[in-house]
Amino acid sequence: MATTTPEEAIAGALRRPRKPLIAKRRHRQVVLTYLFLIPAATVFILYRLIPLGWNFVLSFQFWSPTAPAEFAGLYHYEEMFLFDDVFRDALKNTLIYMLTAPIGIIMALGLAMLVNSQIRSRGLYRTLIFLSYPLMTVGVGIIWRWLYDEKVGLFNFILRSLGLIDEPIAFLESFSTALASVMAAAIWQILGFFMIILLTGLQNIPEHLYEAASIDGANRWRQFYRITLPLLRPSIFLCLIIGIIASFTSFDLIFVMTNGGPGHATELLITYIYRSAFQLSQFDYAGALTVVMFVFFITIAILANFVAGGDAGKVDIN
Repeated sequence: MATTTPEEAIAGALRRPRKPLIAKRRHRQVVLTYLFLIPAATVFILYRLIPLGWNFVLSFQFWSPTAPAEFAGLYHYEEMFLFDDVFRDALKNTLIYMLTAPIGIIMALGLAMLVNSQIRSRGLYRTLIFLSYPLMTVGVGIIWRWLYDEKVGLFNFILRSLGLIDEPIAFLESFSTALASVMAAAIWQILGFFMIILLTGLQNIPEHLYEAASIDGANRWRQFYRITLPLLRPSIFLCLIIGIIASFTSFDLIFVMTNGGPGHATELLITYIYRSAFQLSQFDYAGALTVVMFVFFITIAILANFVAGGDAGKVDIN
């Protein structure tokens, strides 16, 4: 039968109370964690979940501030999908406007690879490119409205100076150019942010992968396609989700530059929701529009996750 020395018995007695002490500390950490989460969770519930739930309930009612609510069933959704031409225009414009995300990612990737190379003053270039992102969106809208102005706008001045046009172009007043003009401003604003995200991803790619690919005879294009893109996929996916969210919430830029016009050429779902609720006082219809936009956004996000998520991090140079 094994015997223990007095020293071992004392050491064992000293060790026994540590287990409940560790459990008590862990319990305290869990409690503190939830306490710190309470303010953020409260804000999220009050300003996200409750309004979303209220919009869902409102979309099935006839409701106005001056009359009691009545059950409407699917009336607003039938009106929206079957008879509302403005909704179809807003949905189409929103889909087109979402192209700002992939276009911005492609341009930002080129800039990120440029400023990641061994060029002089690359730190200055990174700063200059990123400066567009911290600007207030209202300020960006005012700047680009001036650039597009028919009389004193810089773009028309340059085009006329080069002899490319005889008459000034009404960029924001033409049905054919208004949406593209606003998209250009949106891409310019978010380009620097995308570049920083992709540049961080590029700098985290181990250099020895490119060295091994060069030894195996892979050219620059194959290295980009087989190494850079797969390892950048998480960064690209992050940029894509941010771009999609921005396209669904780009109210201030549209409002400042075109206010949804001319006609409904730049009307997005978010601006149509605002117009229905606060200009036409159709809060019930605006609630239905909000539900449709939310479902549409979630669907696009899931598809983006499926396309861009994939097998991130897998490298194949063969």
